[in-house]
Amino acid sequence: MSLNVLFLGEIVGRAGIKVLKTELKSLKKKYEVDLCIANAEGTTNGFGIGANHSVLLTKLGVDIITGGEKFYYKPDFVDFLPKCPFALRPANYPPQSPGKAYKIASVKDKKLAVINLISSSGFSRISAANPFLQAEFLVRKLKEEADAVLVQFHCATTAEAATMGHYLDGTAACVIGTHNKVLTADAVVLEKGTAFISDNGRCGADMSAGGFDPAREIGKFMTGLPVRSWESWEDGQIQGVLVKISTETNLAQEIVTIKEHVKVEKPEAEERKE
Repeated sequence: MSLNVLFLGEIVGRAGIKVLKTELKSLKKKYEVDLCIANAEGTTNGFGIGANHSVLLTKLGVDIITGGEKFYYKPDFVDFLPKCPFALRPANYPPQSPGKAYKIASVKDKKLAVINLISSSGFSRISAANPFLQAEFLVRKLKEEADAVLVQFHCATTAEAATMGHYLDGTAACVIGTHNKVLTADAVVLEKGTAFISDNGRCGADMSAGGFDPAREIGKFMTGLPVRSWESWEDGQIQGVLVKISTETNLAQEIVTIKEHVKVEKPEAEERKE
């Protein structure tokens, strides 16, 4: 017997919300999902997440939301965090940071501990402790309270994500990388039973530059002007991974990449604006 945990790639803007609203519930039914975790820090226009959007995601079928360097971008969400039961800040942020460092979810007759970590070297504007030391401490602590430990690791390089995967192999049930918004081809169950992927992609527009309008992003590089990114609506997709966790070993049996096309249409007001 196994538990099926769905890790959704980063939700990018209104197109990301739309693909979840259209397809997530049927996707969860198709894969018999027991727990759904999503990187949600790009939900509100691609930069941060507002309090209302965080609640909306739970209504659409997301159980736990995580994030990285953009997690505190929206002040209303920061104010909401102390009473928010479903959002996880990076656990290696300073202890005084608002929000929860981990969550233990009851799934059937098992307890699954979920940890969100961020690289301490890849983001210049944050203050984060060494994620490897924090991972070691939290995994050891939470294995006394839960049956299995699930780790989401927000980092800029695939090599750092892979290092974390091998570091926790055999102790965490999975290490799922986020941040680059590209579904990588390295999904694997490691030698000692930890499911790993260096990046689990994005939910939103696939034919885009990280979920944004390519022409707009090209213009930013060509001119150096700090103009606002525009969401893309081309080729909606839900991307992520499904991790099957054995209820006997509390480690991974399988990791499967998910890439589902979802039809989305740009709002008429957006068409007129352009």
